[in-house]
Amino acid sequence: MAKGLKKGQTNNPNGRPKGVPNKVSKDLREAVNSFLDANWDSIQVAFDQLDPVNKLAFIERLLRFSLPVPKAANTEMMVEQPLFGDDEDDEIIMIQ
Repeated sequence: MAKGLKKGQTNNPNGRPKGVPNKVSKDLREAVNSFLDANWDSIQVAFDQLDPVNKLAFIERLLRFSLPVPKAANTEMMVEQPLFGDDEDDEIIMIQ
């Protein structure tokens, strides 16, 4: 943020008003959705060929676009042991 400006202030008073969507982002989102719609069958075939770990990674990446981003205070996560490792006791979730 520029020095001397308060939150919500801008040096460009004629800039995009608050709440108006970014046109470039909107156009890109529509292009990606169009691509996915046109290629969904081949995407499903590729997904079906993934191993379970990569299926989870794929789903996790897709969820970023459908779930709200957590606020900074809620993003800390403690992991005491890896979910996937060399231990025989670790279970792998099978996604169909």
